[in-house]
Amino acid sequence: MTYPLHPEASHFVNGRYLEDTTGTPLDVIYPATGEVIAHLFEATPAVIEQAITSARAAQKDWAARSGTERGRILRRAADIIRDRNHDLSVLETHDTGKPLQETLVADATSGADALEYYGGLAASLTGDHIPLGDGNWAYTIREALGLCVGIGAWNYPTQIACWKAAPALACGNAMIFKPSETTPLSALKVAEILVEAGLPAGLFNVVQGAGSVGAPLVTDPRVDKVSLTGSVPTGRKVYAAAAAGMKHVTMELGGKSPMVVFDDADLDSAVSGAINGNFYSSGQVCSNGTRVFVQNGIKEAFLARLAERLRGAIIGDPLDQATNFGPMVSAGQLGIVERYIAKGIEEGARLVAGGKRVDRDGFYIEPTVFADVTDDMIIAQEEIFGPVMCVLDFDDEAEALARANDTEFGLAAGVFTADLTRAHRMVQGFEAGTCFINSYNDAPVEMPFGGVKMSGVGRENAKAAIDHYSQLKSVFVRMDACEAAF
Repeated sequence: MTYPLHPEASHFVNGRYLEDTTGTPLDVIYPATGEVIAHLFEATPAVIEQAITSARAAQKDWAARSGTERGRILRRAADIIRDRNHDLSVLETHDTGKPLQETLVADATSGADALEYYGGLAASLTGDHIPLGDGNWAYTIREALGLCVGIGAWNYPTQIACWKAAPALACGNAMIFKPSETTPLSALKVAEILVEAGLPAGLFNVVQGAGSVGAPLVTDPRVDKVSLTGSVPTGRKVYAAAAAGMKHVTMELGGKSPMVVFDDADLDSAVSGAINGNFYSSGQVCSNGTRVFVQNGIKEAFLARLAERLRGAIIGDPLDQATNFGPMVSAGQLGIVERYIAKGIEEGARLVAGGKRVDRDGFYIEPTVFADVTDDMIIAQEEIFGPVMCVLDFDDEAEALARANDTEFGLAAGVFTADLTRAHRMVQGFEAGTCFINSYNDAPVEMPFGGVKMSGVGRENAKAAIDHYSQLKSVFVRMDACEAAF
């Protein structure tokens, strides 16, 4: 099966594609060439209303089904995604510009992992029996929240759609998913496959658009939960709007995460971690370890090895599986990265590698490394969301930990060292929700993912996500007579 780049319609609502050409036009641009590859329309109020009403109508019956039955459908969808991984990956590459070498192993497959994991977990979602000492007892019932809204980012459209849909559906909820307006294509295929796998119509709807579409979804009183993956400024607005309606929320936001490399670290492993944590997906990953603290004893050796390894970056056509470094997602994001690089040079950081646009069509910029970066530089404080690594020097463990935590963000942190006792000390001290020892940016579905401080609230993946897509009802059972004071 080869998926056409232009979908049947802009939205997927109540089990079918839906179009409303009165919506604001939305062009889909292929980042590798800058060409428009599809023309969509943003959701109108009428489309949003259909999405909400069909989702609420389908949810009650879905929640009443057994977890075993819900899980079977999710697992079937996972199998379909794996069977079509190549074609879904080609679509993802057109949607995001990420190299096919990457999307084949990190995008649809990760979505399938989530559907399979929560499909297996669905039958186990039960309450507790609580015996009490006086012969009475209590029990809990785990219930669905109702209608959830998922708002995705543009860097992992297939993965994020599944990371949000899988636990929501496993718990008995319905979901309306709004992809980023920059990468709107892949989520439509997730919806299509879920229905093919047996998901009732209306349970997972996809509507397109920017903030003007997300806002009425977040504030609608019929919506019970909002899950956002995005930037901190967007998260502040969405969190506040959801809080006004006392809705459940999960906020997976940005970061300026530290990666600490000690003198005794395996040099090649640490350089690999820094490359994974800065240049995978052309640096467009929220958990990236963009502040790389390298102990003074190995700083120059680290930089030399890093520069050597960066010469192995193959920048080219993302559909060529030899390519391992693709374009930025959009002209706008490319411009943001260029401005930060100029700021880093202006502030006196040493440009070790990259820093220039690539002379070809599309939104390409070289993997860029700054050394001699200080904590007060803008490039060390603000999230760039592009392939820009900041290398900072440090002397000892206490200094590294204090400086690593000196940020408003707290999404991720990593440490490279041969001393595992020190590694665990560092992890205990990091003010971050997701940590790595002698590795970086691994995201298995079995492990909770999320941040602290300004990097968000709640957790995605693993059993932890179940608590964010369900609620407990407590029931006290009295076995003797009920007494009162009068």
